[in-house]
Amino acid sequence: MSVDRSVLQWMVDHRTPLSTDVVTAVTHTGGTIAVFTVTAVVSLVLLARRRTTDAVLVAGAMLSGWALMAGLKQVFGRVRPPVPDRLVLLDSYAFPSGHAMMTAILACVLGAVVVRVVAAGVRRSVLLAVLASYTLAVGLSRVYLAAHWLTDVLAGWAIGAAWAAVWIGATYRWARRSATAATRPPRM
Repeated sequence: MSVDRSVLQWMVDHRTPLSTDVVTAVTHTGGTIAVFTVTAVVSLVLLARRRTTDAVLVAGAMLSGWALMAGLKQVFGRVRPPVPDRLVLLDSYAFPSGHAMMTAILACVLGAVVVRVVAAGVRRSVLLAVLASYTLAVGLSRVYLAAHWLTDVLAGWAIGAAWAAVWIGATYRWARRSATAATRPPRM
């Protein structure tokens, strides 16, 4: 696609050593080890605080999202941008961007937890803005480093947000049904 090539060329033309160092650091925060470390820590904290539904949401969405992302990469088999432009060594397919997809899932499910746990106000707004900025920065870092085409990243964000929405809806419906069932008198 011409938009992919145009955006990639613009990124390559505007690289500097300092921006490359910063973007490389940003991209690592969206890697598998980083997002699953955050997932594990947050899930364990939520379990310790007896927020089982939220823990299931975070862990379940992330684990199943990773499997979905890996499967989609195999189905589409899209080649990454050319090696001369690429600043990272990768041997997997490009579509969808795993970094964009997984950080979108993480940002969305953590955002749902924030909305449930943090009272409305400046603190909640700042947390939600940080989560949104995080996935945007990680996704754009992948284009800058020529690890992905722009459309890989856009698809990763869209699929990740949709997957998170499915999990958010399903876990909260399940929790409401469980709570309703627990308050009903036993049948005779």
